[in-house]
Amino acid sequence: MRTSVSSLSILLYILLLSAPLPLTQCGDLVGQICKKTPFYDLCVLSLQPNSGTDVKTLASKMANLVLSNVTDTLNFIQGLVKQETGTSLERPLADCAELYIPVVKYNLPQAIDALIRGRYGFADYVFSDVSKQADACEKNFSGEDESPLTDRNKLISNLCDVAVAIINILQKGF
Repeated sequence: MRTSVSSLSILLYILLLSAPLPLTQCGDLVGQICKKTPFYDLCVLSLQPNSGTDVKTLASKMANLVLSNVTDTLNFIQGLVKQETGTSLERPLADCAELYIPVVKYNLPQAIDALIRGRYGFADYVFSDVSKQADACEKNFSGEDESPLTDRNKLISNLCDVAVAIINILQKGF
């Protein structure tokens, strides 16, 4: 089921790039919070509908969405590694898996726990780092070996940027 949720997220993200939502569609808390993030449309799409009535709930939902997408991407990478054994893509894909394994197993679960406990600084740090891991994964691929992960890495990075923005709102108070 995770694959279909994340695949849907990727599809919706691609659709967002071509047809952004008007700002007037969200006059609620989600809209107010998402206006303070770097990717308003992605934020609204990720947090609607019925996301909660407070900023901490919205941050938790975004954090879990990041974890879901990173987990799905790791599973996708591991499948590609098996398919690409002996090719020039095997090493960069394996390197990406090595980047994402600790993120899925340790970093994001700890960040989500920190978020729940009100340790926003730690959560902020981890989500910023996950965005950097997605960028590092993408840089593993040379010019002749095009990355099969570009859309996924970009989505993860953008979701992390939204999560960090929402966590910063929590830190400052809304």
